[in-house]
Amino acid sequence: MDPTERTLRARLAVHTSWANTLDPRSRTAKARAAAAGRFEKQARELHPDATDEQIARVVEHLKKAHAQRMALASAKARRAKKAATDSPAA
Repeated sequence: MDPTERTLRARLAVHTSWANTLDPRSRTAKARAAAAGRFEKQARELHPDATDEQIARVVEHLKKAHAQRMALASAKARRAKKAATDSPAA
């Protein structure tokens, strides 16, 4: 199966799966809780003497930093993919 067909089949499966889900928040609750726990643990390791309010602020910044790191990696991957498809075959 070529990459284009694989992508189309994966997208079809994703949309079918979400169409069968009436409550997306409950479906993703465990994953969100795990991520929140990971960020809170990291915040408490960085700042063991911080108050709960300070930890909450740090957690929000850790989440935003994580999202930005993923966006940067995505942009780099898209740029590399474009460069690979734009370069002439040797």
